[in-house]
Amino acid sequence: MSNLFFIFTLTILYAVYTFPTFQPKQTSLVFYVHDHFTGDHSTAATVAGKTGAASNILQFGTVAIVDDPVTEGSSIDSALIGRAQGIYVNSQLDGKGLYMVFSVIFTNGEFKGSSLEIQGSDIFTMKEREFGIVSGTGYFRFVKGYGVMETEFMDIATLRATLKLNVTLQHY
Repeated sequence: MSNLFFIFTLTILYAVYTFPTFQPKQTSLVFYVHDHFTGDHSTAATVAGKTGAASNILQFGTVAIVDDPVTEGSSIDSALIGRAQGIYVNSQLDGKGLYMVFSVIFTNGEFKGSSLEIQGSDIFTMKEREFGIVSGTGYFRFVKGYGVMETEFMDIATLRATLKLNVTLQHY
């Protein structure tokens, strides 16, 4: 009986130490989102608020949809790698904070066909703000992670901004 237990224990130990373990990969990315509420090439629109669709995204209670270009560099003319599509809700009473939920859909480059699901608070008066990466597809299946957003450019008068997203991801 003790020999059988010894052989069983050795078999289990052999299996545990020789079968590959699935360690998550870590990927770090930097990309830029260009958010334009005005102009000929606007990529965001207010859809609801206290004064209806005419509401300003800088007012509490306003809801906007976005389909923003995502680029490799801070210039709108740098290589297009995807789109940021989703919703912003101004959820801070003083109007200085958005709740954001959007997908970064990679349409070009190394991660073409993959996506990241981003969710969190954007208190845009802060230099840096952190958000969560809650899901992903393609290359980023089973992803979890976080990101830090910085405003590279903002023009309040025209509601145009360029946001730098620096994300750290763990995935299989």
